[in-house]
Amino acid sequence: MYEFPEALSVPLSDWVDAVMSWLLTNWGTLFDAVGKALLQMLLYVERFFLLLPWPLVVAGVGLAAWRTLGKWWSGAVMAGLLMVIGSFGYWKLAMMTLAIVTSAVVISLAIGIPMGIVMARSDFVESTIRPVLDAMQTMPSFVYLIPALMFFGLGKVPAVFATIIYAMPPVIRLTNVGIRQVPSSVVEAAEAFGSSSWQLLFNVQLPLARPSIMVGINQTTMMALSMVVIASMIGARGLGLEVLLAINRIEVGRGFEAGLSIVFLAIIIDRITHALAARQQKTLGGGS
Repeated sequence: MYEFPEALSVPLSDWVDAVMSWLLTNWGTLFDAVGKALLQMLLYVERFFLLLPWPLVVAGVGLAAWRTLGKWWSGAVMAGLLMVIGSFGYWKLAMMTLAIVTSAVVISLAIGIPMGIVMARSDFVESTIRPVLDAMQTMPSFVYLIPALMFFGLGKVPAVFATIIYAMPPVIRLTNVGIRQVPSSVVEAAEAFGSSSWQLLFNVQLPLARPSIMVGINQTTMMALSMVVIASMIGARGLGLEVLLAINRIEVGRGFEAGLSIVFLAIIIDRITHALAARQQKTLGGGS
């Protein structure tokens, strides 16, 4: 009476293992090809960031923050945060982390925005995909490392794969919400003037949904950055690996510096992308 009956147990783990084995047996070649292509992309992005002179990066971030936030001292603060990361000796690792985050975000947006558009245009698709997004956001992030390891082995590729799964839902949701919140009167007016479905999407719905999409990009970027420590467990180099090594060796100072560098990167990215989203919202409000 106090133990759950074995007759009612569901062997979900066995089913999942069987599916994974089938995928590896029948689609292993495809996963290898995707892994090689993704690795080449990652290496190009990483080399690009590592080849950039640090004064150019600091000046560019300061200028971008000044233009988006509208205050010169905001640009100085953001540039100063980058200088602090460099002063810790983590400039190269920060660029590696930024390369992983950038690659994951670009792929997440390339998949997520079209998926959000499809959700917005079909109630059936939305009701089907929404539970999947709920599962992706509530599943412990460590779980994503298991299929990533099985499909792609150790290294940067599985780290990006796991990051994409974890970071993609916000941009899908907010793209869907942004398009659905476009006033029906505006859509009806565009249709009355003879706009096709594609013209309606690209000339009316997406421009009006742009502030919501920008918030989705911001959230996706921040979630990708939050995965850097977990991704380091499967071979991704960068600031996350420094945190992991500091934990293993109980080096408090080293871990504090690496963790603070991640926080500074998050602040810089969040402030700039959030300011871009706010500017889009202000422009839209002024235009209306």
